Amino acid sequence: MQAVRFLTMGDRALTVEFGREISPEINSRVRAFNAAIAANAVDGIVETVPTYCSVTVYYRPEAVGFGELIKRLEALVGGVEVAGAPPPLVLEIPVLYGGEMGPDIEFVAKHTNKSPDEIIALHSAPEYLIYMLGFTPGFSYLGGLNPELATPRLETPRVRTPAGSVGIAGKQTGVYPITSPGGWRLIGRTPVRLYDPDREVPILPKAGDYMKFIPVSEGEYSDIAEQVSRGAYKCRQYIKASNEAGM
Repeated sequence: MQAVRFLTMGDRALTVEFGREISPEINSRVRAFNAAIAANAVDGIVETVPTYCSVTVYYRPEAVGFGELIKRLEALVGGVEVAGAPPPLVLEIPVLYGGEMGPDIEFVAKHTNKSPDEIIALHSAPEYLIYMLGFTPGFSYLGGLNPELATPRLETPRVRTPAGSVGIAGKQTGVYPITSPGGWRLIGRTPVRLYDPDREVPILPKAGDYMKFIPVSEGEYSDIAEQVSRGAYKCRQYIKASNEAGM
C-alpha cells in the first residue's frame, strides 16, 4: 500500500494523494477518505474534490490552520484504511445505440472488426467505475471499457455534441451531460439528464459509484424521454457486490 502524501495547494487548499496511478484499489481509498470527511464534518472545510487517486480539500484558514487540518486529516486516513469505503452504487443509464443517436457506431464497428450488435453487447456489459467528474457538470471519467472497443477520437472535434451522447475515445467511454463541443466517437444517446440545474440533486453520477449502460429500443427511448420531460423518470440504482468493487 502506497504512503499517503499531503501536498500544499496555495493558502486555502491541500491535496491528499493516495497514489499516482489509475486503479480501482487506490480509488476505493480515495472514496473512503472523502466519505469520512463528509461524515465527520471537519470544521473549516469548505469543499472536497475527489479525483482518480487524490482528494483536494478546500478550507478556510481563519477557521482551521494548515498544521491542525493535516492532523485531523491524518486521523481520518488512519480510520478509513481500517474501515474501507462504503458500498458503492451502480447507476443504470438507458441508451439507444446506433442510428441518428449513435452516428459513429459503424466506424467503431469497422475499426474494431466487429458488428454493431457486438459493439452494443460489449459496451453495455460492464459496470463502469466512476473515477471522477469534470470537464463539464456531471461528465464522468469511467474505467472498465473493454480494450477490444478502443477507438481513436475524431480528427476534427464536433462543434456541437448533443446532451446525452454516449461515446468512445481511445480506451475511455462516457456520456456528455450537456450539449458541448466534443471529439469522441458517438455510439448512442440516453434521454436521461445527467445534469439538470433545476433538479434537487443536479448531478446524477457520483465519483466512486458505478455506471451501467442499458440498451433500449426507440419506443422505450421515447417513453423514457417523455417521463424525463415531466420529471417522472428515476434511474434504477443498486448496491454493487463488494467482491467486485475493488474493495
